[in-house]
Amino acid sequence: MQAIVLTLVTTRTKPFMSKAVNKIVIVGGGTAGWLTAAIIAAQHKTDDNQGLQILLVESSDIPTVGVGEGTWPTMKNTLQQIGLKESDVFARCHAGFKQGGKFVDWVHGNGDFYYHPFTVPLGYGRIDLAPYVDNIENYAVESNFQHHVCEAGLAPRSMAEGEYKGQCNYAYHLDAGEFAEVLKEHCKNNLNVSQIIGTVASVNLTPEGAIGSILLSNQQQIDGDLFVDCTGFSSLLLGQALEVPFISADKVLFNDSALALHMPYESGTSPIASHTIATGQNAGWIWDIGLTHRRGVGHVYSSQYLSDDEAEANLRRYLGPTSDDIPVRKIGFKSGHRAQVWKQNCVAVGMSAGFVEPLEATAIMLVEISARFIADNIPPDASLTPIIAKRFNQQMAYRWSRIIDFLKLHYMLTKRPEPYWQAHTDPDSIPDSLKEDLALWKFRGPISADFDAAIELFPAASYQYVLYGMGFKPDFSRQAHLYNQQQNAQKVMLRNQQLTQQLLETLPPHREYIERWLSTQSMR
Repeated sequence: MQAIVLTLVTTRTKPFMSKAVNKIVIVGGGTAGWLTAAIIAAQHKTDDNQGLQILLVESSDIPTVGVGEGTWPTMKNTLQQIGLKESDVFARCHAGFKQGGKFVDWVHGNGDFYYHPFTVPLGYGRIDLAPYVDNIENYAVESNFQHHVCEAGLAPRSMAEGEYKGQCNYAYHLDAGEFAEVLKEHCKNNLNVSQIIGTVASVNLTPEGAIGSILLSNQQQIDGDLFVDCTGFSSLLLGQALEVPFISADKVLFNDSALALHMPYESGTSPIASHTIATGQNAGWIWDIGLTHRRGVGHVYSSQYLSDDEAEANLRRYLGPTSDDIPVRKIGFKSGHRAQVWKQNCVAVGMSAGFVEPLEATAIMLVEISARFIADNIPPDASLTPIIAKRFNQQMAYRWSRIIDFLKLHYMLTKRPEPYWQAHTDPDSIPDSLKEDLALWKFRGPISADFDAAIELFPAASYQYVLYGMGFKPDFSRQAHLYNQQQNAQKVMLRNQQLTQQLLETLPPHREYIERWLSTQSMR
């Protein structure tokens, strides 16, 4: 990635606080920039194009990271809201359905696995099945049909169901580069977003410390009322120009490196996994994401415990000899986030705000949530910006804390003996907030009341799936009188078995469904 030198120039302009917010300048393209533009533009679109002016500045010489291929179920609503057809996204982005994550070799390293499915447990909110399950590690199996649907390689819906519908909750696997192009075209052709190709040379600050304008390397000056930083790891505006410090999470999450490659299928009829597969290694894990034309595979690891060569050997061993001639790409990263994600008239979205390893596909989900907050809270008068910034910073600080806790949960309960895994169990590496949760869950497991945000990234169900999948069993006997619904629980689990059988008999194979569905769309 080309280094960009930023020169900070103070200009004498009117304080930004005294005017309306009409012009939004998004600096940086890729998925983060164009998805942000789409969400804001779609919400503020007017018939006469007299609403917000949205301008995206994209450098032609900065490649995208291009490995963020997993999404969260929130993406269904997002694509609908911005006006994209689901079948068009599938066709252009070589997309597949993602019904959850399969975690292999995380507990013992002997072939064990569990699922974090996207469909909530049966009876969720009415009855907690955990106290009634014989083997807690089978919680996802007993409470949810999606484990079996994924294992059978089935699609989440039948041909009879329409776009954005499904019998199982789902997200997507996408070719990240193609997805950014689809969003770009949609923004420019349908949502009145303007684009300028150029590289930021300097950032001009007002006397109050806000961003007055940016100067491109071709000397073009671009002013704006609100600047959105989508410049990735470099965080040109928020991190460099406004000097917002980075809060590292490397004492909790140890991974700092990834090797990625694109793996072709053996044939055009090879099955496509309808879930992300995360397979534990001696000092990290390997992701395996199925698109229609290839697999995206990579090894996330800690350079403290594993060299690049050892990581590559792990990756090649996982893929077999057919991968020997396929080049790998090294990506270095730091886990953590900016101390503020909104300062003055600048808000960071995507990796410029923060980044953690891609274990639960939080990157694109955070872009969605951030862009939606901006769209909902564009101040009618700039004097309101400090209030909005304060609220967003509070929300995002909470979300980052929750994300880091949730990812740590995947590691800290392991029984694997390797130094890397054992280091994750060290109490000093576990956040106090997670320790408090686990102290409660030791006796009753996660409940919805433990999560108090209006929009939780991961509900109680997600914590249940991971906690119990890792073999953590609460001592329900301490309050046995609360768990007197044995008969009702058995009915729910029996109903789950019936639903599972029904879906296994009626849902089509994943690849077959996508091909049939897209062929029917192309004929219309």
